[in-house]
Amino acid sequence: MTLLRRHMLAMLLIAGAMFLNIYMAGGRESSASQPSPSQAAKNLPGYLRETTDPWSGMIFVRITEPGILGLAGVCGKKYCTHRYSSAQAWNADQSLLLIVNGCGGMCFLDGHSYVPLFHRNRSTECEWHPKDPELMICVGGRQISTWAPRTDHEDIVFTSAAYSKLQFGPNKGNPSRDGNRIAVRATRNDGKAVVFGYDLKERQKFPDIDLGQLPGTTGSCSISPLGINIVCSQALSDDHEPTFVFSIDGVLRQKWMEHHRPGHGDMTVDADGSEISVGISKSDPDKYQVIKRRLADGKVTLLMKYGEAMHASLRSLDRPGWVFLSYGGTPDEISQHPDWAPYAQQVIALRMDGSGEVRRIVDTQNVHFDYWSETHASPSPDGSQVVWSSNWGVPGGPVYDFVTRVEWPSEPVPNQKEIVANGLH
Repeated sequence: MTLLRRHMLAMLLIAGAMFLNIYMAGGRESSASQPSPSQAAKNLPGYLRETTDPWSGMIFVRITEPGILGLAGVCGKKYCTHRYSSAQAWNADQSLLLIVNGCGGMCFLDGHSYVPLFHRNRSTECEWHPKDPELMICVGGRQISTWAPRTDHEDIVFTSAAYSKLQFGPNKGNPSRDGNRIAVRATRNDGKAVVFGYDLKERQKFPDIDLGQLPGTTGSCSISPLGINIVCSQALSDDHEPTFVFSIDGVLRQKWMEHHRPGHGDMTVDADGSEISVGISKSDPDKYQVIKRRLADGKVTLLMKYGEAMHASLRSLDRPGWVFLSYGGTPDEISQHPDWAPYAQQVIALRMDGSGEVRRIVDTQNVHFDYWSETHASPSPDGSQVVWSSNWGVPGGPVYDFVTRVEWPSEPVPNQKEIVANGLH
């Protein structure tokens, strides 16, 4: 750590102490025993202090705390975290890290030191541009725009009086891998709910897809990684959530009527060039297993056996071939089921070639309480950092964000013992 960085962190810690009393006014649940809240709170790592995780051997840092977050805003008492596992937390060059949940707007931190930098208020949905580190893509009202958080400059790229209530997903939408295309949900002036693709580079709108033709109500829609498909999740009256895959021109290519097969996941391009969805299956014959499913034909491949996986992220765009998994459950529960995947309250990176190879990321010490306390691990574009959330063993206690710095070997060094435990060989 450089002298300048030590000085910056020291000043930030002093400021945090001065304002300590100022505050802002998806898996299987387990009932197994949890650690003592008082003991967990006692062991909470210090803010912006490096800590070594005994399980993975990697360094992690707690990057949020309740109260004033330097120049970036104010963190709430209950939680202060990044948005979601499948949302890009870092910008393209990893110079900025975004915190939005419980932060009273958008709190931007230095992407490497995690020192708070600045705060912005936005009423529209925005996601990082995957190639341009200065830009976010924003959707709201009647328009689509690109926005530069550092300068607060915005350029409108699409607006139309024929549509209102434009949404980026909502919540689970991402741009295509090159940042050119997005899927936009909207209400047309005739009252119909539609989704359409839009190319920001060519300023081209693709045909409307009438969402009224689908059963149930639409949860979210996203463009595929190559920008050639639009994938929508529907909610049926029996709480099932099937998936529908359309071409960018609106032709229905696939419909997966099983519930969340997969769900709580993300999309990427596989090693063979095909687009895939990766997540946790909630339906037979692979219920509670991690799977990948090809968008072109629906083919399913098993990646990890039955277990407590809750969320999957593929935001490491520059380190393809790996999915980052957040596990819930408890160690006591897992120890009673040796045939399950051997992970609980942990984050791992899993190679998607079916080998079962795993990189341990961190033992989160996060216990189940509510949605906001879920881990939602999300990697940086190059996979060298992973942001994750934890209540640090205190159900109902503050939920903090942490970042693990991931060390990758120059050549894969599979842990054969762990691969065997993962049940794929």
